[in-house]
Amino acid sequence: MADRTATSVAGSEPAIDTSVPHSARIWNYWLGGKDNFEVDRLAGEQVRAVFPAMIETARQSRAFLSRAVRYLAGDAGIRQFLDVGTGLPTADNTHQVAQRVRPDSHVVYVDNDPMVLAHARALLVGAPEGLTHYLHADLRDPEAILRQARAHLDLDQPVAVLFFGVLGHVGDDDEAAGVVRRLLDAVPSGSYLALSDGTDTSPEVIESHRQYNESGAVPYHLRSPERIARFFAGLEMVEPGLVPFTQWRPEGAVVTVDGYGGVGRKP
Repeated sequence: MADRTATSVAGSEPAIDTSVPHSARIWNYWLGGKDNFEVDRLAGEQVRAVFPAMIETARQSRAFLSRAVRYLAGDAGIRQFLDVGTGLPTADNTHQVAQRVRPDSHVVYVDNDPMVLAHARALLVGAPEGLTHYLHADLRDPEAILRQARAHLDLDQPVAVLFFGVLGHVGDDDEAAGVVRRLLDAVPSGSYLALSDGTDTSPEVIESHRQYNESGAVPYHLRSPERIARFFAGLEMVEPGLVPFTQWRPEGAVVTVDGYGGVGRKP
């Protein structure tokens, strides 16, 4: 295993383009963060004008991440996490949630956004007993992800592979399913997939994403719950299965959102 504090990124740092909105920065804005620019705030408000529930949806998506990771680190006994498309750091990042349950958890983040790269050191502040690491790679390139992840995770032991709110950036269902399958194929029985994404379950969310996709940001493609279910093919679903993510083991009042999530175990 690699040293806990090491961050290696091949090549020069990519430039941060502030002339077009970026999904990671827009989500950061929706979640109340400060790591965004005027172009991101404008795009975020454009979506919010059509779909006022977007802020609540973003917050509830983050809450699902916390519940799912707590389950994986606790009841499921997972000690290794591969978080693909992590986005910018906010409250309750994956390593913080996992290492509160088990300080020896190893968490590897994957993203290709230059602002996430700039904040990699913030992501790397984890429990001294564990490991927190950042990889600069594209989610569409699972071979590159695995090649780098092997330096920090033991892929002969169970791993939780996480895709929270990112697979919508891969528009083709076959390609998206192929990415998920390749990463799951590389980890053993007893590993898990935890996933959430936006759904085309209301006219407002469909229209808001149509406008978002015309803003210059990397397009995000909504899917039906049935199409999202395909990503869990061959896995044993953890109760309550694939559901609106506010209904996955809720800890308070349940609100309605346009997004589904679930956790599945590799048999």
